[in-house]
This record gives sequence, C-alpha cells and structure tokens, in this order.
Amino acid sequence: MSAAAEFERAVTAGGVVVFPADTVYGLACDPGSVRAVERLYALKGRQQDKPAAVMFFALAPALARLPELGPRTRAALERLLPGAVTLLVPNPERRFPLACGPDPATLGLRVPDLPALGGVRAPVLQSSANASGGADARRLADVPEPIRAGADLVLDGGELPGTPSTVVDLRGYEERGEWSVLRAGLVAPEAIGTVLGP
Repeated sequence: MSAAAEFERAVTAGGVVVFPADTVYGLACDPGSVRAVERLYALKGRQQDKPAAVMFFALAPALARLPELGPRTRAALERLLPGAVTLLVPNPERRFPLACGPDPATLGLRVPDLPALGGVRAPVLQSSANASGGADARRLADVPEPIRAGADLVLDGGELPGTPSTVVDLRGYEERGEWSVLRAGLVAPEAIGTVLGP
C-alpha cells in the first residue's frame, strides 16, 4: 500500500498520523472528528482553543470546498499554492470549525508541495509534530517519542527542511489588497511580496 493510501485510510478511520510535510514533521487527523482532534491536541499538549490549519493535498479540492472565496483571493491561492505557506483566509461559512479555535470566521489553509501524498483526497487538520511550544521536527527522531507512540500511523520521510511554513494573512486581500506575514518561515516574505504585490 502506498504512503498516500495508508495515510488516508488512517485519517478516515479516526486516527492520528505523524507525517513528513514539505517543511517539518506534522500531525494530521480528520478535521470533522471531535475525538480525533482532541487526541491530536492531547498528544501535543496543546490547548483546545488554539487554531490549527486545514491541509489539502491539491489546490483544486481546496478551492472546491471554499467556493465563497472571492476571485482576487482565489487568484492569490493559485499563485502561492502548493507551497510552504499557511494562508489565513476569510471563512464566512464557518467551515472546519474544529480547526478555527475562537475565530470561526478565519481559516488557516495549507496545500503543501508534497508529491508523496498527492493522491490523498481527504482534507486533514494539521499541526506540527512537536510538544506545544517545542522545537520543530526536522527528522522523525526529533518527534517526541510519546507523540510517535501515541499516533496510529508514523510515516518517515527522511530529513526535511526543518523550518515551518510562512504564515500569511489574506483576510483583507479581497477588498483592500492588504496582506501581511504573521510568521516568517520557509518562504521568504520578499517572495510573498513578489507574488502579492506591495
């Protein structure tokens, strides 16, 4: 069975998966399963009210699931994704509420450049595979042993870049062309500016 098939089977069965993203090792689960999300947060020691990102493994299904995004925002997504960025986008329909924390009107969206998992059809709730506040995991051995032991599936992708995604706020982009980098990461802010403009 391919890594993508194993990954999707574990997630759709309600499991928590340790997997190699295009940045650092991550944790993934079904974004609609209260129990799975609670388990993922418990493994990390993360507070339940902190938001996480929803990850799709191709851009087309992400756009299909978020039809309310305006044309300017959709065009920005098409230029930035797939890639090592997390984009905060408006979420007026309150989709994926378990990932949104205290602000259901905002969704964190990830579409990694990750060919090994490109066949995964289901979106996942995703967070880094570290103890809350701990160092990001570049190698599987860097993922804390209790997290690896508590996961239902662990995928080893070798050594990764080790720098998390760049977080970009696009919530004001549709109407005002406003954007900002909230966390510098693997993609340089200058590269974001080249795509989105000043």
